[in-house]
Amino acid sequence: MNSRTCLLLSLLALAGCERQMQGMYHQGHWEPGEGSAMFADGRADRPPPPGSMPTRMGDAAAVSSGHGGHDEVLARMAAENATRLPPVTPVLLQRGQDRYAIYCLPCHSALGDGDGPVVRRGFPAPPSYHQQRLRDAPDRHFYDVISQGYGIMPSYADRVDPQDRWAIVAYVRALQLSQHAPVAELPPAVQAKLAASGAKR
Repeated sequence: MNSRTCLLLSLLALAGCERQMQGMYHQGHWEPGEGSAMFADGRADRPPPPGSMPTRMGDAAAVSSGHGGHDEVLARMAAENATRLPPVTPVLLQRGQDRYAIYCLPCHSALGDGDGPVVRRGFPAPPSYHQQRLRDAPDRHFYDVISQGYGIMPSYADRVDPQDRWAIVAYVRALQLSQHAPVAELPPAVQAKLAASGAKR
């Protein structure tokens, strides 16, 4: 065998190796949330084993070989076990407004009166947040409805983190207050404006 033939065979062998290597680099895989007929439940991502507890999560866990991310787990557990709103801050209300606009407004409307855009197109109307029953409901009621669903409303637990659920609850309370705040508790300038317009106290 001459040197040209050896060289040609070597190049062909290397090309075959490269093809095999590319096959290893680009293996078939599923994206998060993708379906698969391989499993009975039709999900590609597998649930954790029963009784398992996360110890790390979030971006910190992903970039620190699992050494970071413990605080995120603790914050999530605290939110899941809370029975009432955390201290309300402008940051919490802003986050609640943002999440509300994405997940709640289409049905519940910007005012929380149950007349959102999809309701105007024929979807059944949810109850108004301004009815007495929901104004008197405990904070945890709203959190549980977001987590588990209620009536025709599905669960949003897979889309809204526990901390964000409480932010939404804080914003719902702000919506309720916006329609039912006692005039005596309003700033003096607003009271004067209402008095000039003849609004009822």
